[in-house]
Amino acid sequence: MASTPVMTQRARAIQRTTRQSPYKMRLVIDQIRGKNVSDALALLRFSKKHAAKQIEKTLSSAVANAEYKARQANEAIDLDLLVVSHAVVNEGPSLKRFMPAAQGRATPIRKRTSHVDIIVSERAAKAKPVAKKAAAKKTAAKAAAKKTTAKTAAKKTAKKTEGEK
Repeated sequence: MASTPVMTQRARAIQRTTRQSPYKMRLVIDQIRGKNVSDALALLRFSKKHAAKQIEKTLSSAVANAEYKARQANEAIDLDLLVVSHAVVNEGPSLKRFMPAAQGRATPIRKRTSHVDIIVSERAAKAKPVAKKAAAKKTAAKAAAKKTTAKTAAKKTAKKTEGEK
């Protein structure tokens, strides 16, 4: 069994009342959840979506908060080991506006806002399991055995159908 990575230091950044709908923001935030911070920043930097700019600012702030926290605690932090451990977009307050409609009426418009919450944490270096190669060989052998049994079964059915004709 592979060991789960241990999370050590954590830093948080929150951006409130971003003028973008939560649905559109979630499309972008789902792409970076669980990724390495440098990979996530690269993905956000080259994304065409407007929400990516807002999320990039929040993620950069979380990284800066992690650096600051480490400096205050007089600890070393490796930015390459930082991971987006928690990334959520919640719904903020809606701005209520009205648009003129036919026959003197007014239709309501809801301009939605979002709250972006990102937590980055430092992932400990993974310990390399020794028995990993042996387990991989066993699974490969099982897969090969399944393939051969499937082939022989197919041959038998083919012979039966030929014999019936």
